[in-house]
Amino acid sequence: MEPQSRVLDLGCGRGELMDYLVQAKQVYATGVDLSFERISACVRRGLSAYQGDMTAFMRAFPDRHFDRVICARTVHELDDPAGVILEALRVGSTVTVGFVNHAFYKNRLGELLRGRKVRNAVYTTAWHESRPANHLTIADFEDFCRIKSIRIARRAHLLGDWRTPCPILPNLFAAMPSTTLRGTEPATAAPPGSGTRSRCRRSCGTNAAGGGRTRARTPPCPHPPRS
Repeated sequence: MEPQSRVLDLGCGRGELMDYLVQAKQVYATGVDLSFERISACVRRGLSAYQGDMTAFMRAFPDRHFDRVICARTVHELDDPAGVILEALRVGSTVTVGFVNHAFYKNRLGELLRGRKVRNAVYTTAWHESRPANHLTIADFEDFCRIKSIRIARRAHLLGDWRTPCPILPNLFAAMPSTTLRGTEPATAAPPGSGTRSRCRRSCGTNAAGGGRTRARTPPCPHPPRS
């Protein structure tokens, strides 16, 4: 990820990833999450975050507004994962999707031998304590990309330690895939001489938080300040 990129984190949680990217890469980060408690945690970190529906939030932005959209361990809990990913491809130049591979061999063995819901470091709760989830595999996700004509720009498949690259058969041996996607370029070309991004036509802020303050009305604008 390039320094000073505009980043949108879908399902940002308590802002750990955004905070790391702001500190390490000096990115301009904005998050969105349904949980008021999690958004409040982002506020306490001094991050810009919006409480609400992520699809509705993205619709407020023009094409390619963000340099990168991140959807990390969120896609399996979405009501409309295809709609969210396609909208993310519209507003972002690149989209990175990370999820837990349900076809990981330890998950397969656990269900086969125990005949019960998988319980491990990732799936820590019993079935009656779990949120609704639509588990997926690497093969499922890549098939989705093929059907929707989404170009996969980069694959990162990690073993069970979540650090070591998986050398073979990722759908079986990779525990955590991260896939970077690129959509098609917008049909309308920019006029000559318009090499810089257009100025945001909205005021910044919503029932969002930026720099520890709560704002109202419209979604926050993560535009870097103009010099």
